[in-house]
Amino acid sequence: MAVDLTPRQPKKAYGGEGGSYYEWSPADLPMLGVASIGAAKLSLAAGGLSLPSYSDSAKVAYVLQGAGTCGIVLPEATKEKVVAVKEGDALALPFGVVTWWHNAPESTAELVVLFLGDTSKGHKPGQFTNFQLTGATGIFTGFSTEFVGRAWDLSQDDAAKLVSSQPASGIIKLGAGQKLPAPSAEDREGMALNCLEAPLDVDIKNGGRVVVLNTQNLPLVKEVGLGADLVRIDAHSMCSPGFSCDSAYQVTYIVRGSGRVQVVGPDGKRVLETRVEGGYLFIVPRFHVVSKIADASGMEWFSIISTPNPIFSHLAGKTSVWKAISPEVLEASFNTTPEMEKLFRSKRLDSEIFFAPN
Repeated sequence: MAVDLTPRQPKKAYGGEGGSYYEWSPADLPMLGVASIGAAKLSLAAGGLSLPSYSDSAKVAYVLQGAGTCGIVLPEATKEKVVAVKEGDALALPFGVVTWWHNAPESTAELVVLFLGDTSKGHKPGQFTNFQLTGATGIFTGFSTEFVGRAWDLSQDDAAKLVSSQPASGIIKLGAGQKLPAPSAEDREGMALNCLEAPLDVDIKNGGRVVVLNTQNLPLVKEVGLGADLVRIDAHSMCSPGFSCDSAYQVTYIVRGSGRVQVVGPDGKRVLETRVEGGYLFIVPRFHVVSKIADASGMEWFSIISTPNPIFSHLAGKTSVWKAISPEVLEASFNTTPEMEKLFRSKRLDSEIFFAPN
């Protein structure tokens, strides 16, 4: 039975005055379960704090909007890293990392963070499970006061007070005057890459631009086991039909703009034809060919690929397989004339990946 590839928006999982946490579910987007990929979004209001937690999955975080602070405690670390984050920042978060996120009280915009990751070792294929360290659903609410007191060297009364003192769950809003540690430039090194400021891996005039996250520019990507990229294409530009040739799934979140998407699978069957816009997420199955054309507003998307150093094969443009195949094979394969083969081969000699409108 064919899997529904229809792009979806997330649903609110929990939240309050400080912000909300949204997630995509395999029930709504079945390919999440098939690919064992999780997807979620955190939105923090001014003063909002996402309480310390860890996840059952390695993730890539991408800041969609705003600016704020992220606290990161790597496994076996003795001190947290406090990192300033802003729109365009990507962070690789391996297994076992404890994080908290904060939007400053004076902020005029929400801090919105996208999370995409591999759930193949998680509790629920296709969905993150987050473990809160404090709050109403915190881990220590499940332990007896005897165990908590022994662990923290507190009396049982003090242990009970400490565990129950935070009635909120997941996200809170800090009170007036409450301060959090200031971010450090040193802590940011090697932890984040701003995709809007990084050197471009592809830059095609009136076509589009790409920044690729890999083990060279963000070393923790290797521990996460995922590659990622930010792609921006201009008005009415086309992204070449192509596929991941290393058995990877491609998970795409539309950051802004809109456009059309087509995906073709085995036997030449078009398995998806739709229009997407900011806020929607979809998944391209392994070895399927995908292409996109932007509307007048252009289109920007952030994707993860389920391998840390992905390889793509394109089926149009100067780097396409057609330019490498011999004329005789191409002519026979298309059952066409030598004249048509020459015409076909003469096109897209200077265009790579993105095609500006004629």
